[in-house]
Amino acid sequence: MKNALEIKPDISYKSAGKYEETRFEKIHNEIFKNSVEASIIVAQEIARLIRSKQEENKPCVLGLATGSSPIKVYEELVRMYNEEGLSFSNVITFNLDEYYPMTKENNQSYHYFMYQHLFNHIDIKPENIHIPDGTVAIEELNQYCIDYEMNIKDSGGLDFQLLGIGRTGHVGFNEPGSHINSGTRIITLDHITKVDASSDFNGIDNVPKRAITMGVSTILRSKRIVLMAWGQNKADIIKRTVQGDISSEIPATFLQNHTNTTFVLDQSAASELTRFKTPWLVGECIWTQELKSKAIVWLCQKTDQSILKLTDRDYNNNGMSDLLALEGSAYDLNINMFNVLQHTITGWPGGKPNTDDTYRPERANPAKKRVILFSPHPDDDVISMGGTFSKLIKQGHDVHVVYQTSGNIAVTDDEALKFAEVCNDFIGTDETKINFKEVIDFLNNKKENQIDSLEVRKLKGLIRRRESYAATRYIGLKDENIHFLDMPFYETGQIKKNPIGEKDVALVAAIIAKIKPHQVFAAGDLADPHGTHEVCLNAIFVAMKQLKTEKYMDDCWLWLYRGAWHEWDIHEIDMAVPLSPDEVLLKRHAILYHQSQKDRVMFQGNDSREFWVRAEDRNKNTAKLYDNLGLAEYEAIEAFKRFSY
Repeated sequence: MKNALEIKPDISYKSAGKYEETRFEKIHNEIFKNSVEASIIVAQEIARLIRSKQEENKPCVLGLATGSSPIKVYEELVRMYNEEGLSFSNVITFNLDEYYPMTKENNQSYHYFMYQHLFNHIDIKPENIHIPDGTVAIEELNQYCIDYEMNIKDSGGLDFQLLGIGRTGHVGFNEPGSHINSGTRIITLDHITKVDASSDFNGIDNVPKRAITMGVSTILRSKRIVLMAWGQNKADIIKRTVQGDISSEIPATFLQNHTNTTFVLDQSAASELTRFKTPWLVGECIWTQELKSKAIVWLCQKTDQSILKLTDRDYNNNGMSDLLALEGSAYDLNINMFNVLQHTITGWPGGKPNTDDTYRPERANPAKKRVILFSPHPDDDVISMGGTFSKLIKQGHDVHVVYQTSGNIAVTDDEALKFAEVCNDFIGTDETKINFKEVIDFLNNKKENQIDSLEVRKLKGLIRRRESYAATRYIGLKDENIHFLDMPFYETGQIKKNPIGEKDVALVAAIIAKIKPHQVFAAGDLADPHGTHEVCLNAIFVAMKQLKTEKYMDDCWLWLYRGAWHEWDIHEIDMAVPLSPDEVLLKRHAILYHQSQKDRVMFQGNDSREFWVRAEDRNKNTAKLYDNLGLAEYEAIEAFKRFSY
């Protein structure tokens, strides 16, 4: 693995807010291209601290976090232990928190997490590991928390505290309302926190209501604090924490008072910071076409005007005078931007035959294209682009839908049991590929956190497969154009998946090589709460890169759609496909064929609406945004971004 120092210099603390580019910001932060690079840097700092303490013959006291944010940090520390001789013999650790009640053996416990990702793989002394105990009797908990604080103090205090951040602004489990003087204690989890954890517990009803956590004051006494945040879901709370006022409603803002704190962010998590979101309000900009588009759309929304109504004064009064001076007049800027957006709109997502395609998002030729629609789960195709899917078929293209995973973990036990019982009643004792009696016995006796048996996973996968056939038949696709990859990385029976492997990429590459597509549609929504979209997209990227030298790939365009979680911003859209009221209804009905995902959405993220409602609202909102900007009014719009691979 690449040495961290070759990627970016260290992230030593610097005072925030003293320079023009950070005048809105109150906490020092460093932005990285992705979480992998950032995690290596953080691990490198921890390693330097451990080694410096070893040279002084002193213990190194680390405060550690759990969740998805620090996993890559722990992987890099383990690598340095195995490959670079980094010893943890002088390290003492104190974890931030633990669910309550929670046994150590439970695979959702933070005790289990820490041993799985770090402690089982390094030479740390067992007596130096401290993780809050989720089995302490409630009447003994107060004294236990006091003792936990004293253990930290007796060890010399925390030299380094690693943090993540929740969407409520919690650090540790210090939820909104936590006081700056709070110490280690039991706390009731915020509803949003439980929603975010629900995918790990197979539903919000299974998430513990309470937790033991270090307090805000405990964290603030750390000599050095590094907070990590990855992804678009954290962007809003990062902005409020870094740029907002200190408030107990956002406990992470208390870190503004700490004199050695650095936030380590990826570009998505930093995207709402003023210097990224609206850089023209901070200083001079290099006005690329993308930045012009972003700024003009923002200006329309701020002034509540359509593009062609913007005036010189609107530009001058909103930090865009240099852009106006560069272009000459508001009229020229407005016309150019109007044309850019107008050219994204097409009712022919596969290209319109026998037409000048100079200003169209897709090519006219070949008139009949071979199309692959990759769907990470067995319903992303219709949720994300059901209307476009239908148009491509009706307009005569050779469309193939490829379901990358079985989607079995998103089928509830109750749903699987219902199907098993019906099948068992129907077939009696006849031989079958699935032993339904065994499935029924397993589900009726399933223990907490027990991984589904192979037979159960097979049934749940078949439920989703048959729903997919029903939905695509309704849209008009032939059965022979439906493909199921069942990518191996997914088949763990758990929320946590395996890393992407060669077999996963080979499956994707093989289907591309077989169909030789002119168009590929893929899920570019990286806000999926359990990461399957990101893994599936990465597999497509790797496969297409491997196939790049093939002649047919010269004519293959990759279009990214977004799923149930977010839509592309207007300035990011390269193709906008309008839907009529009838097409909106068709899309809704296709989504509703996925009955196992209706009413009880297991992985709903931070949105309680059903998938069909989210998709419909999102598509109608996109159409409304185009309308507000002064373009044609449509019932709904599905949006796509072209990606150069």
